[in-house]
Amino acid sequence: MKLVRSGLVPLALITGGIIIGIVVASNMDWLPSGTAGPEPIPNPIVRPVATAPQLPMGGGGGNAKNFVEIAKSVKPAVVNIAATRSGKSGDSPHGSPLDDPFFRKFFGDELFKRDAPQREPKERGQGSGVIVESNGLIVTNNHVVNKADDIRVFLSDKREFKGKLIGTDAKTDIAIVKIEATGLPTIPWADSDQLEVGEYVLAVGSPFGLTQTVTMGIVSAVGRASMGIAEYEDFIQTDAAINPGNSGGALVNVRGELVGINTAIFSQSGGSMGIGFAVPSNLSRAIMDQLVRTGKVVRGWLGVAIQDLTPELATQFGITDTKGVLVSDVMAESPAKKAGFERADVIVEYDSKSMDSPTHLRNAVAQTPIGKKVSVKLIRDKKPKTIEVMIVEQPKSLGQPSAEENRESAVSTGVLSDLEVRELNDELTARYGLKTSDRGVVVISVKSGSTAEEMGVREGDVILEVNRKAVSSLKSYEQAASGLAKDQAVLLLLKRKGQAIYLTLRP
Repeated sequence: MKLVRSGLVPLALITGGIIIGIVVASNMDWLPSGTAGPEPIPNPIVRPVATAPQLPMGGGGGNAKNFVEIAKSVKPAVVNIAATRSGKSGDSPHGSPLDDPFFRKFFGDELFKRDAPQREPKERGQGSGVIVESNGLIVTNNHVVNKADDIRVFLSDKREFKGKLIGTDAKTDIAIVKIEATGLPTIPWADSDQLEVGEYVLAVGSPFGLTQTVTMGIVSAVGRASMGIAEYEDFIQTDAAINPGNSGGALVNVRGELVGINTAIFSQSGGSMGIGFAVPSNLSRAIMDQLVRTGKVVRGWLGVAIQDLTPELATQFGITDTKGVLVSDVMAESPAKKAGFERADVIVEYDSKSMDSPTHLRNAVAQTPIGKKVSVKLIRDKKPKTIEVMIVEQPKSLGQPSAEENRESAVSTGVLSDLEVRELNDELTARYGLKTSDRGVVVISVKSGSTAEEMGVREGDVILEVNRKAVSSLKSYEQAASGLAKDQAVLLLLKRKGQAIYLTLRP
């Protein structure tokens, strides 16, 4: 009995300990609960692929599409254009490898002249275009299709069409091509005036013949001018990669709207360096409408010579703000002359739009409908003034106003002592390519390293005014220039290549 009892006690103690341990472990979550099987995997984090953030819209509002959606919507409306024209190069768009200067350096030109097959001289170029109407109307660049004997248009679906040139405008580098097709995809126009620096944009085109290429960047600047690319410039600058072959392609905003036609790049290597230029959609559309309607572009004309209002010039005219455009001359028989514009007027507003640069004003006037009466706000002699003027068609050959009289050599004081001037005669007129009707004094030399040279006075400039006093002869120049103090600033009105410009000379 003792043995039995003694054996049961330890067994009971062990059993009780096991039970207590299980209960404690369960309460402390040391053991799994629920049904048997593998532990459930928590939901993975799902991130959208290649989507854009909510991007700044810049004057448009609404939700931004992601870049994938934008690319899908606009790519079908961007075409590849191949143009062939009579020229000097061979049939290959890239030329023969044997045309490389590297080979010619070692083998000589004669070998190539003797062995080269006689081919009909042709030039072939590639560019891009944008379908803006479903009936096959395409906007591209003038330099892509100008003087082409044959234009071929390749769509995104690999269809090929013969293109018909509707019209070109070299002054803005815009051209319109038409293909015989219907129901084509298009890109809607945007209001490029609402475009802001910093907005995201996509460039679509065929760089180096690689069709349907999409690159992304931002708007780096707007209103770029004086680039020497076209006569009328108001470019959108972007860092979206643009390369040869992108010309005529689309620049679109985050709503998939056409804001510009890609036109040129700034490059020292021939490839993209992060500076590309596009013609704004508003300008492109205005040119397109005229070319489609009449086959030519008619531009408005005001009849003034204009220049930037620099801080120095603003000081001379007693103006505190440099916003505005300075009138340096008014052309005879022009709308401006008839309306009462005067030299030294500062135009601050044209047709209810503020003007901050000569390019801005020039483009605004050019796009004004012929016969429209426009209100122009200006500052004259420090006082505001409003003039109503009727815009007429720009003459094919713009006449220039002339100066006035005749005689022979002058001595000046102050900052003008760095200039040597003489009264115009037949010999000086011929030497500097001036008009026989030009009268007054001409600059025949500028002292090297002088203020006058630094500020831009050049040999051959005709001096029309000194400190707002008219100069028509050597005598009148000496009267206006005499007695100038050493530290006195001088305001000059010069005539250069038929255009009048103001310059301020400071000691």
